[in-house]
Amino acid sequence: MIEKQQIQNIVLKKNIGDRIRYRTRLTASVDCIRFLIRQGLAFRGHDESEDSTNQGNFIELLNFLADHNEEVRVVALKNAPENLRLTSSKIQKDIVNACAVETINVIIRDMGDAAFSILVDESRDVSVKEQMVIMFRYVNKKGYVIESFIGIEHVANTTAVSLKTAIDKLFSKHGLSISRLRGQGYDGASNMSGEFNGLKTIIMKENECAFFVHCFAHQLQLALMGVAKKHGLIGTFSAIHYPLIFILYTIFLFNDLCFFYEKIGTFFTVVSNVVNIVGASSKRRDILREKQALKVIEALKSGELSSGKGLNQEIGIKRPCDTRWGTHFGTLVSFITMFSSIVDVLEEIANDRLNSEQKHEASIMLRLVQTYDFVFSLHLMKTILGITNELSQVLQKDDQDIVNAMDLVKVCKQQLQMMRDTGWNSLVDAVSDFCVEQNIDVLNMENMYCAQGKSRRKAPKLTNMHYYHVDFFNAVIDLQLQELNSRFNEANTELLLCLACLSPNNSFSAFDKRKLIRLAQLYSYDFSTVDLRVLENQLQTYVDDLRSNDKFSELKGIADLAKRLVETRKHEVYPLVYLLIKLALTLPVATASVERVFSAMNIVKNQMRNKMGDQWLNDCLTVYLEKDVFNAIDNEPIIQRFQNMKTRRGQL
Repeated sequence: MIEKQQIQNIVLKKNIGDRIRYRTRLTASVDCIRFLIRQGLAFRGHDESEDSTNQGNFIELLNFLADHNEEVRVVALKNAPENLRLTSSKIQKDIVNACAVETINVIIRDMGDAAFSILVDESRDVSVKEQMVIMFRYVNKKGYVIESFIGIEHVANTTAVSLKTAIDKLFSKHGLSISRLRGQGYDGASNMSGEFNGLKTIIMKENECAFFVHCFAHQLQLALMGVAKKHGLIGTFSAIHYPLIFILYTIFLFNDLCFFYEKIGTFFTVVSNVVNIVGASSKRRDILREKQALKVIEALKSGELSSGKGLNQEIGIKRPCDTRWGTHFGTLVSFITMFSSIVDVLEEIANDRLNSEQKHEASIMLRLVQTYDFVFSLHLMKTILGITNELSQVLQKDDQDIVNAMDLVKVCKQQLQMMRDTGWNSLVDAVSDFCVEQNIDVLNMENMYCAQGKSRRKAPKLTNMHYYHVDFFNAVIDLQLQELNSRFNEANTELLLCLACLSPNNSFSAFDKRKLIRLAQLYSYDFSTVDLRVLENQLQTYVDDLRSNDKFSELKGIADLAKRLVETRKHEVYPLVYLLIKLALTLPVATASVERVFSAMNIVKNQMRNKMGDQWLNDCLTVYLEKDVFNAIDNEPIIQRFQNMKTRRGQL
């Protein structure tokens, strides 16, 4: 009997020892994987054999951990059973999946039973697979607006029905219902925002309270591009073949170059072609950087520039892109800063005897950029885009609310109108100073304007002042204002007019009880008939209370209002009003968060990892994007989920 007990004790001790060693080994693997997925790094190497000089990031990191931790060293890698080393690709993927699932579960728990909106967009990955990103926007228990990544789904095609099927699949996976949806945020593509068969229409047929908001940042970009196209600042110059350019150049060689500029080339396409020519090779880019560096040194010596930490950094110039927000403004700022260096590089290319094709292209661009017309367009568009760029940057913030966004659009319109009314003289002075600095002829505004390419007999009798001030300056700004009014037409919808009454600005000056009752009626799933009657009494008490409370006197939007209500526990006193505020904050403003996911996707799934499977990509992206959530998760729930996925050889 004693001998039997001794055997049982030996077996028990061995089992306990095996469990401890297994947990230590598994914890070490989890720690290594946590580091790699947070950094978006690859796991496996080309050769993971023991003789390899580089066994891949995971094995190398595990070796490093073992070298610096005696407890890990005695149980991991060579000191572990060959069938229980926990280093295989399947084990790695299971651990990453456990990390992703736990991260999403934390987000779902944080969301609770609150209403939410979805932000959806699709894009191709590096392996040319169409991937659809889904994010949730909701207000958490502390009153903060949260936009969280929920998943990325591979879709065979981008029809509205296919996208809806993928969304239903994701909702079902997480136990969510379309009935809780209170907003949709997409771009303006027909498959997304189509009035008859778009994704927004299909969803609203199931849930009439899932209001659609066209991405504000996307609308702003469309407004900018619309102005340029209508006023001829963007044309088809970039589509003209270079041999044809040479022929046209010889035809117009003896004519005024402004005619060539007006009829063939247009402003932004000229900028794009200059950028293409100057940046066509690394040699030219080096020349541009060297010339700019020399000019900076000269300016520092003469006192034109001041030195200091972070000042006078090396800058480059990028081609503007119609679909990338803010690139036009950045390109124009760089173009003005590096103008003289760009001209120098164009002159070198134009005088190059070895490359005749590029020589003539550079000659054309050189003459185009050294005209008053071009410099005037450069400064005008830089000023206009500078005003709208501030709006674009603010719209891309995750916690931006739609009421504040509409206020910002209104401010942008006011700034443009002020520029139209009072900005002419300062613009002309800036253009004239720039022309003098760059040795470009300055026009006399009192002289008669000569419309090139037209008969002088039939040409209208205009002064340069009239043409540039009325037909150019005023016309461009007027078109910009028209585009902003037509694009941002949500301001005139009943929903937005009602939402604006929630604003706490100027001591709740926009408060209108009748409109707020109407807003509650629009959300019929959230307010019953009884709730509406209670809300009517609650609203007046709410506004009187908050107007007399100093803690609510300097709030800048309903996002700040929601946080302050939770901090002061007023959200418990006025629950129906707080529900209205949460619904307003839930409405999406822009899809910038989704665009950031695509940027992250190109980091995680790059050319070296172009064979990543869909589930593997989804799991890696989940943790990579939601680092803050993942960092707060301990190893224990990850280990337990990994262990319960399937039967494991090791036991905890």
